[in-house]
Amino acid sequence: MSFWLKPLTVTAFALGLGAASLAQAATPAELQAQRVDNRQARQDARIDQGAASGQLTPREQRRLRHQQTHIANMEDRVEADGKVTGKEAVHMEHAQDRASRNIYRKKHNHRN
Repeated sequence: MSFWLKPLTVTAFALGLGAASLAQAATPAELQAQRVDNRQARQDARIDQGAASGQLTPREQRRLRHQQTHIANMEDRVEADGKVTGKEAVHMEHAQDRASRNIYRKKHNHRN
């Protein structure tokens, strides 16, 4: 293959992948659900890390887990009808913001 054909082939391949990914575009509700799920996973990992390092007491860990369960239940209720309204999405995001702040505060309150 000549020198000039390689970049052309790579570019054509990349364009093909881009078109394939556009064909599989998710709906806004699916994107919101994925964003909530990803954030929940990151927050769960932060709680696990805090428990493993001793930054969180068992009681703090239990309360933070309960808050995560509450958010997961809220997500299930919101997604039950198949449509997530903007108001519902904002409500869930605020709940996750509160949970994130709580995780940070509990991990940094110098209780072991």
